[in-house]
Amino acid sequence: MSFWNAMNRTSFSHRWIDVDGNSTRVVEAGDPDNASTVVFLHGIGGHIETFCHNIGAHAQKHRVVSFDLIGHGYSAKPEGLYEIDRYIDQTMRLFDIMKIDKPVLAGTSLGGWIFARIAARHPDRVSRLSLISSAGLTAHPSVMKNLKELTERASLVPGKEAVTMRLDFVIKNKAMLTQELIDVRHDIYAAEDYKARIKDVMCLQNMEIRQRNLLQLDELAKIEAPTLVVWTREDPTATLDDGLKYANSIRDSRFVLFDNSSHMPQLEEHQRFNELHLRFIDDPNSVKSSEIAG
Repeated sequence: MSFWNAMNRTSFSHRWIDVDGNSTRVVEAGDPDNASTVVFLHGIGGHIETFCHNIGAHAQKHRVVSFDLIGHGYSAKPEGLYEIDRYIDQTMRLFDIMKIDKPVLAGTSLGGWIFARIAARHPDRVSRLSLISSAGLTAHPSVMKNLKELTERASLVPGKEAVTMRLDFVIKNKAMLTQELIDVRHDIYAAEDYKARIKDVMCLQNMEIRQRNLLQLDELAKIEAPTLVVWTREDPTATLDDGLKYANSIRDSRFVLFDNSSHMPQLEEHQRFNELHLRFIDDPNSVKSSEIAG
């Protein structure tokens, strides 16, 4: 199914919003006056399109917003290192501009890292938290090396082969590794502004920089929002124990394991994810943690 087919029964807007001088690409769907807002945020090197199979299902009951981080997708790519607080500043300013109050925050990978820190710092501004294959607790050297090399090669080496390899690294369900996804990712990565900033965007794969940005367990203990941790058995960026560490460090959390995904279960198993996530938003207590067999 193409992105357009996934969205063609959903009323949505696609625009750019100025956030402190930086153009931020935003997709908004559902009733803008709905009191309940769900915000989807992508991972490192990602973009809005990784949520095209989730936006429509959620927009039936909620206002839905997804945006490209600065340095990513089709948003602005200003100079300087892209560390977590820089992303948080963009996110919180966007929330103020769009009048997003106490949203459900659903982030994958880097997006989960950002949203977890926001939920810890601003518990009064978050109603629910969903951490999907989230980064931020670990610094595995081999993973960091792979992500850095694969992403930089995908941007700096001409052609689509390296882009396909970068996506293949994080997608198990090859039915979702579509030519359309490859084409969109290549269009972003091949742009001159992206190539000029790629090393700054990947700065969190530098051990010294990563260490000063990592989430701390006492920080996660400050999260008050009901939290859903979605994990997979075959994530190339993190272990099962990493996911359980996330869940066990947040007081009101539940841990759900997906078996047929790699790093992007919201894309690879979108039907199951949508059903689970909508149920969690409606009633967090209705979602029980997965039983983990050794």
